[in-house]
Amino acid sequence: MASGDSFFHEFGKVFISFGLGIGTFAALTFLKKTGFLYSLRHKVDVNSRRHGGELVAEVLQAHGVKFVFTLPGGHISPILVASEKMGIRVIDTRHEMNAVFAADAVARLSGTVGVAVVTAGPGLTNTVTAVKNAQMAESPILLLGGAAPRLLKGRGALQDIDQMSLFKPLCKYCTTVKYVRDITPTLCKALQVAQSDTPGPVFVEIPVDVLHPYQIVSDGIGMKTKPKGLMGKVINWYLKTYLSNLFAGAWKPRSVVPLPVSQPFASQSDVQKCAKLISKSKKPLLLLGSQSVLPPTPTDDLQKSVEDLGIPCFLGGMARGLLGRIGRLHIRQKRREALKEADLVILAGAVCDFRLDYGRVLNRRSKIISINRNKDQLYKNSDMFWKPSIALQADVGSFIKQLSEHLTDFKCSQDWIQQLKERDSEKEMENSKMADNPTDVHLNPLKVLITLEEAMSDDSIIVADGGDFVGSAAYILRPRGPLRWLDPGAFGTLGVGGGFALGAKLCRPESEVPVIAVVGNDACWTQIAREQVPMFQSSIGCDLAFLNYEIVAEGYGGKGLLLDCSNENKMADVFREAKTLCKEGHSVLINCMIGKTKFRQGSMSV
Repeated sequence: MASGDSFFHEFGKVFISFGLGIGTFAALTFLKKTGFLYSLRHKVDVNSRRHGGELVAEVLQAHGVKFVFTLPGGHISPILVASEKMGIRVIDTRHEMNAVFAADAVARLSGTVGVAVVTAGPGLTNTVTAVKNAQMAESPILLLGGAAPRLLKGRGALQDIDQMSLFKPLCKYCTTVKYVRDITPTLCKALQVAQSDTPGPVFVEIPVDVLHPYQIVSDGIGMKTKPKGLMGKVINWYLKTYLSNLFAGAWKPRSVVPLPVSQPFASQSDVQKCAKLISKSKKPLLLLGSQSVLPPTPTDDLQKSVEDLGIPCFLGGMARGLLGRIGRLHIRQKRREALKEADLVILAGAVCDFRLDYGRVLNRRSKIISINRNKDQLYKNSDMFWKPSIALQADVGSFIKQLSEHLTDFKCSQDWIQQLKERDSEKEMENSKMADNPTDVHLNPLKVLITLEEAMSDDSIIVADGGDFVGSAAYILRPRGPLRWLDPGAFGTLGVGGGFALGAKLCRPESEVPVIAVVGNDACWTQIAREQVPMFQSSIGCDLAFLNYEIVAEGYGGKGLLLDCSNENKMADVFREAKTLCKEGHSVLINCMIGKTKFRQGSMSV
């Protein structure tokens, strides 16, 4: 904070305007602008040690927030200190991006808002990728950011940038708290918006002078006990007026009760129309996306409703694992072929973007029912490659539940289900055979993954972070239950692993979250090289080295294990050893030296 002398010119002009007799209008305008009139009605306790961070913590606690992720900074210290006192666990990360990734994981697994608190300037810019990832994954995140004092905005203060312009394209709601009294209502609104309709990130900027106690702010802006000269008195009066308005009504009791969350629901008539269309189908398919597991429908209720419907389904995103490891209706392989043969497809939170080839995989003769909270996602690419028969902007989980109640007499063709299941088995047998093929060097990645699938515990949460190796894992690994799979989502962000694992472990401390990190070390950006090398006859930028990541893990205080050709026959033993070390309280990294296969040939998405 800087001395009040820097405001000489601004206040001098105001003072002269009074002297020139611009008069009552100018005076009242100025007094209103500075908040002088408001502060006259609300006496400020200048000796109070209370601060804005306490109000932030009170709101978070009232909204059931258990964790705050951060990288500490001077701008935000009051929030962190108050949160700890209120019983909210403060977890400090080593990079602000991971603070947001961890908050994202908490939001997905807990059904509440994930909270990250970071300092101004570079602290906030470091979160941009993670915030965009949360936006595209539709995760309700509250990002609290510090900021320079309001008096010094645009005057070259430390880490002072236009943060609002940076986050407005990324967040559903962006605002700056200007007065201490506004902290509580602003945060309540932000938390409401984050969870309403299509969930997503919100950003609230809180300047440092709004967070700290009166006396600290007073000293910082250069308030003087005995100002000298007429201009000194004018400046001191202005600063006092500013402070009075800043803290006026600060500690007046305000409601911290969560505001009602807005969620779109399908009408009974719309559900009946869908039920009628489905009842006439012979080969229906259900595609469930991440939106299906959003509140308010519990995952157990959703699982029962899907099973009651009896329609074979493909699960994507956070819906993976909904039907358990091997569900009667869960189809995992050859989705493209199934979609070409289906006479009705229910896109339940599934979107016709690159993941469904922009809708081109859908049979043009199929009836398409599309349900999504987001209108843009609901009709994505429907002007080009597909047309919905019925499109409903509604909550997916509650729609599926309603639908199952309307279709109690519907029986899907068992021949259709059996046909799809047989294809599943055929493809998985092909994968198994491919896992036995030798690679150019080291281990076959499919063999590693198949062994890992057999070794995983029932309470494991799988965090998928990577390219080619993780892409293969999506076909091989089976989450054991609902909300046991975490991947970046539509943005395809690499680097989510550490933050996601941290958030997941806090939500499910009893689970075998990947504090066991299985690294597929192929010394290459293989997912890129698959296309680049045959297309341009160059592997530039793709080639890496077979480094000893297990030794790096030891340096960070964890345990490292090496899996290569020397212990290929003891692969299962290595995974068991990792599980034992994990139960003893160690983070474990398994460095799997792998070669290349043709399993994902032509899989690059652009």
